[in-house]
Amino acid sequence: MLERVKRLVRHRWMEDSSRLMDSAAIQRLKQRVADSETQHCGEVRICIESGLPTSYLMRPGAIRTITRQRALSQFGKLRVWDTEHNNGVLIYLLLAERSIELVADRGLNQFVTPQEWSNMVAKLGEALRDGRYEDGLAQAVDEVSQTLRQHFPMQERQVRPNELPDQPVLS
Repeated sequence: MLERVKRLVRHRWMEDSSRLMDSAAIQRLKQRVADSETQHCGEVRICIESGLPTSYLMRPGAIRTITRQRALSQFGKLRVWDTEHNNGVLIYLLLAERSIELVADRGLNQFVTPQEWSNMVAKLGEALRDGRYEDGLAQAVDEVSQTLRQHFPMQERQVRPNELPDQPVLS
């Protein structure tokens, strides 16, 4: 019970994500996503949340599972699943827990195993634990882009519409 109260306080008192990630950092991440999408035909979205809504914090279970549930919810809400090739990827950062989740659509998941995604998340977590949020997210965009280039490369003279906004979502 005490751990749940501590978590609730941490999530409510966490600084606003826009204060931890200045507008210049957000613009650099936006540009990084846009640049990455010139190399493959996938879509990448970034969602940064300061803390979880209270309804998530009151759920039973490990915080890792609850964070994953929230990332899946944001994946749907931001319509990352709604791409022509079903190859959208959400990079979800939860600042209060300094954790990152990668949620990929079914078109990409048929090529990438859950273990590969887990290994990628574990590697990306190092920068986040050190409080280097922009570095961690930039590394996440690069890792996801490398995977998308491998499985959904941009074809020569391919016209690629930008199906999802490149602007990171802050909440």
